[in-house]
Amino acid sequence: MTTDGRDDAAAPPAYIAGMTSLTDPRSFLYRDGALDPDAARRLSAEALAATDDGELYLQYLASESFGFDDGRLKTADFNTQSGFGLRGVSGETTAFAHANEISERAIRRAAETMRLLDPAKGAKSAPPTRTNRHLYGDADPLSLVPFAKKVELCQTIDALARAKDLRVSQVSVGLSGTWSVVEIVRPDGFVATDVRPLVRLNVSIVVEQNGRRESGMFGLGGRYLYDRLFEPATWQRAIDEALAQALVNLESVAAPAGETTVVCGPGWPGVLLHEAIGHGLEGDFNRKGSSAFSGRIGERVAAPGVTVVDDGSIADRRGSLSIDDEGTPTQCNTLIEDGILKGYMQDRLNARLMGVPATGNGRRESFAHAPMPRMTNTFMLGGKDDPAEILSRVKKGVYAKSFGGGQVDITSGKFVFTCTEAYMIENGRLGAPIKGATLIGDGPSVLTRVSGIGNDMALDEGIGICGKGGQSVPAGVGQPTLLIDRLTVGGTAA
Repeated sequence: MTTDGRDDAAAPPAYIAGMTSLTDPRSFLYRDGALDPDAARRLSAEALAATDDGELYLQYLASESFGFDDGRLKTADFNTQSGFGLRGVSGETTAFAHANEISERAIRRAAETMRLLDPAKGAKSAPPTRTNRHLYGDADPLSLVPFAKKVELCQTIDALARAKDLRVSQVSVGLSGTWSVVEIVRPDGFVATDVRPLVRLNVSIVVEQNGRRESGMFGLGGRYLYDRLFEPATWQRAIDEALAQALVNLESVAAPAGETTVVCGPGWPGVLLHEAIGHGLEGDFNRKGSSAFSGRIGERVAAPGVTVVDDGSIADRRGSLSIDDEGTPTQCNTLIEDGILKGYMQDRLNARLMGVPATGNGRRESFAHAPMPRMTNTFMLGGKDDPAEILSRVKKGVYAKSFGGGQVDITSGKFVFTCTEAYMIENGRLGAPIKGATLIGDGPSVLTRVSGIGNDMALDEGIGICGKGGQSVPAGVGQPTLLIDRLTVGGTAA
């Protein structure tokens, strides 16, 4: 039984013969007669017979993107690709080979790489737990909406955004979607299949007044079909949010510099949490001792009340997966509970070497990449404080509503983040919007300075992309309103 409930033994004859059947997404993996499911099992078993662990990872991926700028369709891209990745693990050593051709001949050629591994000496790793849970539908979002309708949506957004305010000088609309079919075939006979949709809409608006230009951006998406993005309430909200941010920035003043109290808003500001501590809680960094959190399980690493989880099992979310890229079902993993470090995010390799269970965090960008421990949806749970009451505690500080780019050093946890929308706080109230503010600190210290946790926890809108080791994967973030007693703000005020 595959993880989405399909019984291989009951597969239609078209699969057994290696032919295509458009009624089942797996036909995109086993087409043209170059490979069939039985051959995939046999080849995986032969290639990985002497290894501790490993898998044959098959993938078909279709993607498209539309870029609408200055009232014109500037880009319209569509591409498909398919291929496999063959990975063998022996001890701490990994051998990996891939090709953009799914055929018995190509897999046999890749299997020669596995001969570089020393034969396994201990018991082989057990296969992942099976599951029939499916967090999203099988439908292909790309083919359900005609090309003309997608272009029309971009045109409509552009026209409405310009009509809302005479100060709008430029509108950019991005619409994109992917549809991926993956199958994990292990040497022990375990087979898991997942069909993954992903869509996204971005609206960017530039406003101009008295020679000054400022911008605002809003995006949303997730693992669902285009129909949600085409609902008028959805794309109109994207326009309103982007325009509001641009107009706020038009009135902004230079940000002050120095150490001050900072209040971070709910939702997307959780990207700071993702970067500042999330990567430091991934298993590989901790196994190698290169994280600021290495060897600290059971210790207090954050203020009381701070609970951080990684949960890849939330339906429709951008960072969610029914199974990870090794076949392990995703789950809710508590990383920090009431300030105490409870565990790390693990793929199969690091879990085995650290003597703990895999947590469903083995992820890869595509068939051309080996899996590693990665975040899914990482967020801080809400507390009991009223957000307005949190704000009232601050005599002078900065309220950070939205973030842009940032950098983090995994070993120390030090980070620098740019605010795309922020305000001064004066006597418990929001003051003037500020421009050019950057937040500077280190994740472990910031966690200990949290003195207020709002009851308004929110996840982001579904636009996150996480980079690590040269690989990018979709991810989710979130948090409630947070009061941080001291944080360095880099500003532009003279």
